[in-house]
Amino acid sequence: MEFDLSEEQVMLRDTVRSVLTSAYDVERLRAVTDTDLGWSREVWNSLAEIGILGLVFSEDDGGMGAGHEELSVVMEEFGASLAPEPLLGSVVVPGLLVAATADDATRADIIGGLSSGERLLAFAHTEAGDRWPHAAVATTATDGALTGTKTLVDHGDCADAFIVSARDADGAVGLYLVAADAEGLVRTAYRTHDRRRGAQVSLANTPGIRLGSGDASQIIADVEVSTQSALCAEAVGATTRTLEMTTGYLKSRKQFGVPLATFQALAHRAADMFASAELARSMSTYFTASLADGDYDPIIASRAKLQVCRSARHVGQEGVQMHGGIGMTAEYPVAHYVSRLTAIAHTLGDADAHLARLSGSIKDWDMVTVG
Repeated sequence: MEFDLSEEQVMLRDTVRSVLTSAYDVERLRAVTDTDLGWSREVWNSLAEIGILGLVFSEDDGGMGAGHEELSVVMEEFGASLAPEPLLGSVVVPGLLVAATADDATRADIIGGLSSGERLLAFAHTEAGDRWPHAAVATTATDGALTGTKTLVDHGDCADAFIVSARDADGAVGLYLVAADAEGLVRTAYRTHDRRRGAQVSLANTPGIRLGSGDASQIIADVEVSTQSALCAEAVGATTRTLEMTTGYLKSRKQFGVPLATFQALAHRAADMFASAELARSMSTYFTASLADGDYDPIIASRAKLQVCRSARHVGQEGVQMHGGIGMTAEYPVAHYVSRLTAIAHTLGDADAHLARLSGSIKDWDMVTVG
C-alpha cells in the first residue's frame, strides 16, 4: 500500500489549500459564518471552477471521476481551514445517493448542476427519536405524496431540493426527490454551535419523485460509510491544525522569561497530542484505503470513527487548556477548531455509539489465541 500522496493528489491538495487559505482567517471566517447564508458564494464558485464540486462523480455525469482518496485529500484541507462551504452536505452526500438510484437522464441533470455549483441538494433522513445507526424512517410515501418530519438536515436551509427517505406502502425505504418549494413542505432553519447551518423539514402530502426502485436501505448505509470517511479526513485536518497552533503558542509564549515549551510537563502533553493526531490520521488512511478497494465495511468505519472521536476530544481539550484563557475566546481560532471537532464527533454516531457497535460485533469474530 502506498501511503504518500501521488503527484496529482499533491497538486489537488495544494490547489484547494490555496483557495481556502486565501479566503479564510479567523476574522473572515467569523464574518462569513455570521451572514444569513453562512458561507461564501465566491469561494463556492472558485471550487466549482477547479472541479472540486464534481470531484467524486463520474466523467459521464459531468464530474472528475476521482475516488475516496482524493475526497479525503480535499476534506482534510476543509478541516485545516474550517471552510464552511457545504461540500459534503449539499453536494457529495446527496449526489452519491442520486448516482446510485436515479435513471441516466435524471442523474446527469442533477449531478451536472451539483458539479457546476448551480444546484444545492440536502439529504433529509434523520427523524425525531433516531439514534445512529438506527433510523426509523416513519415518513410515509403514498402515491408519490410524502408525509413526515425530518430533523437535522445538514444545510437544508439553502437547498434547492431534498433527497428524502420515506417508506412506501410495502414498507420499503425509498429515496424521493422533492423540490424545496413543493406544496406542503415547510423548513425551519437553525444555526449549530460550530457556526454551520441546518434545518428541520416538515412534509404534508408533499409531491416527490422516487429515485430508483426497491429498498434503498443498503444504498443509504453505504453512503453513510463514505460520509464517515470524509468526516474523519476533515477531523484529521482540524486536529493537525490545532496541534500546530498549540505547539506554536508554546514556543512563542513566555513565562518566567522562558518559552512555555521549555517546561517538561507541557512538552510531554504536546507529545501526547501529536500521538493522538497521528493515530487519527493512521485510522483515517486505513479507512480510506478500504473504501478505495470497494470495501464499505461498517465495522472498519466504526474503528476509524472511534479513534478519530477520541483523538479529536484529546487534542481539542489540550489545545484549549494550553492556550489558557485566550483559547476560549471567539477572536482566537483554537476554540472554533474545537467546536467543529465536537460537531464531527457527534455526526453519524459519537465515540460511545461506535464503541457499542464494535462491542456488539465481537461475537462475529473467531477467538484469537497466542501459541
